[in-house]
Amino acid sequence: MKKGRRLALMCIASVGLATLAGAWQTAEASSSYDSLYGYDRTWNAALRLVVVDLSFKVNEKDHDSGYILFDYKSSESGNKATPGSIEIVRASDPTQPVHVIAQLPAMPRYHEQVLLDELARKLRTEYGDPIIIKKQAPVEDAGSPDSGDNY
Repeated sequence: MKKGRRLALMCIASVGLATLAGAWQTAEASSSYDSLYGYDRTWNAALRLVVVDLSFKVNEKDHDSGYILFDYKSSESGNKATPGSIEIVRASDPTQPVHVIAQLPAMPRYHEQVLLDELARKLRTEYGDPIIIKKQAPVEDAGSPDSGDNY
């Protein structure tokens, strides 16, 4: 095999591996938080955090789908904005917490955690302690007079 062709194949293989590694890192590169404040309160607090408290530019948002896409700025990135997102996932059971995912792929992971910590602080400050709704155990019927259990 010619030297140039071998080098080209090695480059293609390296790019392929880097792409796979990058896709794996991107999928794993997010932080999450379980909010006991319900979907609407968590959504409202997250949007106010991004727009009002942090003054980030919102590029897209969808309340029903539960995501906010914004330009993230930090002192580490200078004046350069990097893409960021917050996703709020409804629980199938209303007694369960909603799942909040922060993603800042161009930044170190601790930036995502700081963002989620700020959201948790904001929720507690604005709404107080969360009201925990406990699932009630089903009541078993011990047999009523009309149940037909009389012999």
